[in-house]
Amino acid sequence: MQKALVLMLGLTALAIHERPAAAAETIALSSDWNSIGEQPDRCAPGLTGRGVPPKWAIVKTEPGKLGVAETSADTTDYRFPLCIVDGAPYAALANLDVSVRFRPMTGKVDQAGGIAIRVKDPLNYYVVRANALEDNIRLYAVIDGDRRQFAGANIKVASQQWHTLRIRAVGDRFSVFFDGAQLYEATDKRITAPGRVALWSKADSVTQFVDLSIEPLP
Repeated sequence: MQKALVLMLGLTALAIHERPAAAAETIALSSDWNSIGEQPDRCAPGLTGRGVPPKWAIVKTEPGKLGVAETSADTTDYRFPLCIVDGAPYAALANLDVSVRFRPMTGKVDQAGGIAIRVKDPLNYYVVRANALEDNIRLYAVIDGDRRQFAGANIKVASQQWHTLRIRAVGDRFSVFFDGAQLYEATDKRITAPGRVALWSKADSVTQFVDLSIEPLP
């Protein structure tokens, strides 16, 4: 098993070039020449559904630390912006363990944030997402742009507080964790091919993301 690959969405600036994934390699989505408000270097924007194009931007999350957020605040309900992690090492992952820290900040339609895996394109992927207005964690298969829930749990997701969301996928088995505790397991066989990893948002959610960690599994 390879060790975790950690994508720190922070101030650390690393050279942006293609190379095989290495154990314990830290990769910044932003570089030291990026400014707050600019699009992160390794974030390829994508959109499921309708509404204005996504606007992923570097944001200040706390003193000395940067993250990313989708900042357009478009209130279109069926609108799911993706920040697809760019780079060859993350282009074809099927079995993996992914976690991210997130903080729902604002949103009248939704205050949601999630992790998309096995991303073929913005219309086909799995996503686990947490919603602070609904207080639940749901797992979906997105097929040709249509979300199909196949697992979920009701749990408090506090606004303007940091949480950790994690998904582990091996074959057709999925395990979902929230704030360090396992919530549920589920199975699904609709998407088996490897794909990319992405951050995920919904409608007018402004949710901050930091400390994205990706661990490829056998």
